[in-house]
Amino acid sequence: MLRKFTIEEFNKELNKNTSISSSEIRGVVTKICENVREAGDEKLIEYTAKFDGVKLESLLVSAEEISFAYENVTKEWVESLQKAIKNIRSFHQKQVKTSWFETLPNGVIRGKLVRPIEKIGVYVPGGKAAYPSSALMGIIPALVAGASDISIVTPPDKSGLIACETLVAAHELGVKRIYKIGGAQAIAALAYGSETVKKVDKIVGPGNVYVTAAKKEVFGDVGIDMLAGPSEVCVFCDYTSKPLYVAADLLAQAEHDPLARVLLISKTEDLVGQILEELSKQIVRLPKRDIAKKSLSKGSYLVIESDDIAAKVINQFAPEHLELAIEKPFEFLHRINNAGSIFLGNYAAESLGDYFAGVNHILPTNGTSKFSSSLGVDDFVKYSEILYYSKEAMQEDGKEVVILAESEGLEAHANAIKVRCDG
Repeated sequence: MLRKFTIEEFNKELNKNTSISSSEIRGVVTKICENVREAGDEKLIEYTAKFDGVKLESLLVSAEEISFAYENVTKEWVESLQKAIKNIRSFHQKQVKTSWFETLPNGVIRGKLVRPIEKIGVYVPGGKAAYPSSALMGIIPALVAGASDISIVTPPDKSGLIACETLVAAHELGVKRIYKIGGAQAIAALAYGSETVKKVDKIVGPGNVYVTAAKKEVFGDVGIDMLAGPSEVCVFCDYTSKPLYVAADLLAQAEHDPLARVLLISKTEDLVGQILEELSKQIVRLPKRDIAKKSLSKGSYLVIESDDIAAKVINQFAPEHLELAIEKPFEFLHRINNAGSIFLGNYAAESLGDYFAGVNHILPTNGTSKFSSSLGVDDFVKYSEILYYSKEAMQEDGKEVVILAESEGLEAHANAIKVRCDG
C-alpha cells in the first residue's frame, strides 16, 4: 500500500530521474522511424506482425468493419457516448479564439489571424483494450478548431480488428480515415506518410513509452501535443472527505499502469488509516488488482496540517489530476499554480473528467503542468501576425527603427526603412 513520506523525503523522490525513456528504447524507436520513413507500408505491416501478432491485408479500417462495430455495441452505450460528445464539444467551444485587428490613429493596422492546423493525426491506445474516450478527447477539440483532415491510428488485436467502441466513437465524429497500426511505427507513419497512410501536420494523443519516444523523435518534422508519461493523481483531503470515495479515486488511477503515480495528502493520520482500510477492501474486487497493487506500492502519503505547506507540495508535484476533496475547495483553488486538471469537492470524481463532463483527459504529466496545459482547441490552431503601415506612419516611426537597427549593426535593415522614408 501507500508509503508514508516526510516532505523532505517526498521532494527527494520527485527529484529522481524520470526521463521519458531509456537509451535502449530511444535506439529502437529511432530505427523504427527510419525504416518506416524509407519503406512505408512494407515496414508498417512487418512491425504490426512483430509487435501486435497479426499480419494485416489492409492498414485501413473498412466500411464493413464499421458496420460490424455498430452491430456489437449496445444502443445504451451509443446514447451515453453521444451525451459525452455533446458535453466535450460544448466545453471546448468555449476555448475558441477569433482573429483580431486594431487600427491606430496614424494609419497602422495590427492584428492576428487564427487558422486551424489542417491535417491532424490522433493516436488512440488499443490492442488489448478499448479507449474510445481517448478518441473523443483527441478528435473533438480538433474539430472545434476547424481541422479539415483528421486521421486515427490505433493498434489492432490479434485478429486484426480495432475495438468496436473506438470505431463507433470515430464514426460518430465523422472521421473516415482509421489506420490499424499502433506503437512507434504508427507515429512514424503519420509523420512521414506511406503508400497508404496520409502524412499529417500534427500528432496528438497518449500512448506507451515507445509512442512517447517516437513523438519526441519526429518532433520538428511534425508538431506534437506533449510527451506524456504514466498517469498521476494527487488527492488532498480533510475531515469532510469520505474515505470510501478517496480510496475509489486512488484506485481509479492505480489500475491504469504499474507506474501510475498516486499521492495522498491528508490533514490527519487518522483519516489516512481509514482510507488505507478502504483501499484494502476495494482492491480485492478489481479485475486489475495486480496492476493497482504495484502502483500503490510505489505511491505516497503525507500528513500536512497547514494549507500553505500542502499547496507548496502540490505545486511542486504538479500533478496530472488534482482532487481537492476538502471542506472549502474553491477557497483553496487560488493557491494552486500547477495541475493538469482540478476536481473540486467530494462529488467531482476524476472519472467524470475521463469520460463525460467535458474537460479533456489528455493532460501534462511528470511535473510538466508547470509549463504546459491540457489538450485543447489552442493545440489545433496557429497564429499569423498582421501589420499594415501607411506612408505617413512610416515617415513618423521610421527614424526610430533606423536608430535601433544601426545599434545592432544591421545596416540592410536600416536601409529598408531609409529608402521608404526618403522616397
